[in-house]
Amino acid sequence: MAKATIQYVCSSCGAKAPQMLGRCPVCGEWGTYEEEVVENQKSRGVSRQISKNNQPKRLQEVEASEEMRLDMHNGELNRVLGGGLVPGSLVLLGGEPGIGKSTLALQVLMQQGERKTFYASGEESVRQLKLRAERLAGNAENLYISSETSLERILDQVKDLEPEIVVIDSIQTIGTEAIDATIGSLSQVRECAARILEFAKTRNIPFFIIGHINKEGSLAGPKVLEHIVDTVLQFEGDQHNMYRILRAQKNRFGSTSELGIYEMRQDGLREVSNPSELLLSTSREGLSGIAIAAAVEGVRPFLIEVQALVSSAAYGTPQRSSTGFDGRRLNMLLAVLEKRVGFKLLQKDVFLNIAGGLHVQDPAIDLAVLAAVLSSNMDIALDAGTCLCGEVGLAGEIRPVNRIEQRIAEAQKLGFKRILVPADQVERLDTRTGGKERIEVVPVKKVTDAFRLLIKG
Repeated sequence: MAKATIQYVCSSCGAKAPQMLGRCPVCGEWGTYEEEVVENQKSRGVSRQISKNNQPKRLQEVEASEEMRLDMHNGELNRVLGGGLVPGSLVLLGGEPGIGKSTLALQVLMQQGERKTFYASGEESVRQLKLRAERLAGNAENLYISSETSLERILDQVKDLEPEIVVIDSIQTIGTEAIDATIGSLSQVRECAARILEFAKTRNIPFFIIGHINKEGSLAGPKVLEHIVDTVLQFEGDQHNMYRILRAQKNRFGSTSELGIYEMRQDGLREVSNPSELLLSTSREGLSGIAIAAAVEGVRPFLIEVQALVSSAAYGTPQRSSTGFDGRRLNMLLAVLEKRVGFKLLQKDVFLNIAGGLHVQDPAIDLAVLAAVLSSNMDIALDAGTCLCGEVGLAGEIRPVNRIEQRIAEAQKLGFKRILVPADQVERLDTRTGGKERIEVVPVKKVTDAFRLLIKG
């Protein structure tokens, strides 16, 4: 038998060291080094032999063809994956405990109709899976389930069944006999992921593997796990909020800027095809501190409600708090509001919230953020039929934004009468649309110009 050695691996970045370290010299994280057993035996682990036919080719000799994709019968998941699931791909689905990862995976398999699917769980028994499937009330005729923690037995079951889609829940509860290590350890997680990837590529079967989230909010296990898989999906949301956001942090077959929105209900997750109607409240008429922004995530435009509350500071140091918006950018916008517009907020608390539990990074909502803060500070309600889009620069200018036509079309579809947009984009917009917009497009160059229009109504 080959002699086993011990090394220490950083769970954050995957760096290795011959001894335990308190602080990782590569990523700078504290207390992330964990013990890993390494066996010096070439026959163990994943063996990859390069075939004789796999020879280097000139780039011009490679045939370029679109990747075939499987329709998941789930519009939001198809959107995030880039148009569908690629056969032979390995997708990692992560999220906080209880957020709905297993529910989403099981529900997607039950939506496949005639396709044979397989769900292997190392956390739940087959009876628990049956009870969850009955609650989801889907078509489980071609769904096979198994409660197993051995990777070798799971792969043998996949060979016998030959399903079209496989889900493993979760990667931290699966172990392989190839290495002598505890299930859930760094070496086990990495080895299992590598074995699954090799199996998926050789058999051309797509795999979903579910991963845990640590207390810092990132995927548990070695960082190399995210490099092994083809796609990393993050399932976000508050357990006390009905909406869930599905984002792609990595996607070798599509964009990472798309997001899918679901609503958690008693009978499972429901797709939200038109998020604007759900994210906007109908009772905002006459309320100060509310502005509507036209945002874009990926290629999807939707309108969001920006809420602000400005009040006198109860303590010596004013508070600056934001939910769903970058706090540093909020401080920058407040500085612009004070320097360029003349509103003094040094002795006032400012609270900002993006309604619906979304976290928006689109800079085009800057103008709406300032409008909501101004509205709350003056206690004047903005026109309910007006929405805004525009990035705010440090000089107080309104900078151009991308996909302006889609933003205007979304506002028009929801019945808004007026939209404030950057002045530099209006001329190009008129030549493209022919001036046939039923919504009034108002150009603004500076923050002060926008505020005059908003206050006058």
